[in-house]
Amino acid sequence: MPGFVHHELDIRDRQGILELVKEIKPDVIIHTAAQPSHDRAAAIPFDDFDTNAVGTMNLLEAARQFCPESPFIHMSTNKVYGDAANHITMKELESRYDYDDLKYEHGIAEDFTIDQSKHSLFGASKVAADVMVQEYGRYFGMPTCCLRGGCLTGPNHAGVELHGFLSYLVKCNLEEREYNIYGYKGKQVRDNIHSLDVARFMAAFIEAPCVAEVYNLGGGKENSISILEAFKLAEEFTGKKQVFSYLDQARLGDHICYYSDLRKMQHHYPSWGITQTLAETMHQIVEAWQQRSR
Repeated sequence: MPGFVHHELDIRDRQGILELVKEIKPDVIIHTAAQPSHDRAAAIPFDDFDTNAVGTMNLLEAARQFCPESPFIHMSTNKVYGDAANHITMKELESRYDYDDLKYEHGIAEDFTIDQSKHSLFGASKVAADVMVQEYGRYFGMPTCCLRGGCLTGPNHAGVELHGFLSYLVKCNLEEREYNIYGYKGKQVRDNIHSLDVARFMAAFIEAPCVAEVYNLGGGKENSISILEAFKLAEEFTGKKQVFSYLDQARLGDHICYYSDLRKMQHHYPSWGITQTLAETMHQIVEAWQQRSR
């Protein structure tokens, strides 16, 4: 694995990015810089697009000019699919929604549509970046990949209400703070993947990079959970009842149910797989928040 160099630089600074990449010619570029909030993007549309789309373009062009052979890993998002997953036939179970269509029994695959759906401005800017990363790979033959992440988490995740699902939920539980559920009866489902397994997949790609690939990077069906189920799991580890309120209005473009089909990732990289279960991840998050409060 190559050594890592850390530099503080505004990704929107085109000339600065060009000069930096020219100077160090990195062996790998892992691009995780972003404006990450769906709701915030509507209030700062230019900043959102400049960061997510233009910033990605700046990095890609610098890589093309000075290190085109270096693997380029872009942290994309499952929001490139917008709310199209909500049009899948669903079934309502006691504590969650799930897909009621055998085509999606393993989750959402990489060939799922990104068109004719509501993305949020954040999702739209990430679509622009995602497609550009693919195009630089395909057009210039560069080893690029887009990782369409769902809920990426872990013990060091500083969750807030607008993003950071499990971490924020645990923080509210421990502080006995009211957690707001927005629509869908609290039965909306997300898959969660531990940061260790994210890093492990990145390492696998670096060792054997592909050109212009796309992967849905999530925890998969086994690591999926609804808000109601997350309350119960958190309570098991903390011994505290979750305080919450319910607002019937769902967030714009919010997924009713989303979990990733991991079969393509596992086919391309058979040595990779999920090593951190949802229960273990939740346990680590609880312990981390308890240590912070001491």
